Amino acid sequence: MSNVMGVLLDGVAQLEYDREKLLPEHQAAYLDKMDEKMADGINIGDQVIKDPDINQRAQFVVANLLHAIKTDNEQVAGAMCSYLAIRLPDLKQVKINEQDGEVSIEFDYENEYANQVAVQFQLH
Repeated sequence: MSNVMGVLLDGVAQLEYDREKLLPEHQAAYLDKMDEKMADGINIGDQVIKDPDINQRAQFVVANLLHAIKTDNEQVAGAMCSYLAIRLPDLKQVKINEQDGEVSIEFDYENEYANQVAVQFQLH
């Protein structure tokens, strides 16, 4: 069983989180602060949700993760990935798909994340 959680965008690996590596104390404190802020309420789409549950928080975090990936904000992307991996310890993959401006998110608790390897082709 792997302790690695993967984040995929349109089927391509974007981030990996290894749960066997300890999170530094200041980063764990940052995740706690995120939870405190989300407890006050979050926006998902047009909806304001007061005191969201863990699934609503995860959706909110994935929306922020997607934005961080698209804007090359590695620090925020790493924090969002850490949040998901730590707060959802059984989560194996986050699959984000974008098509025609629509975003779908799948939280995969069943299928182990498999490290993707780039294959180089030589054309002669």
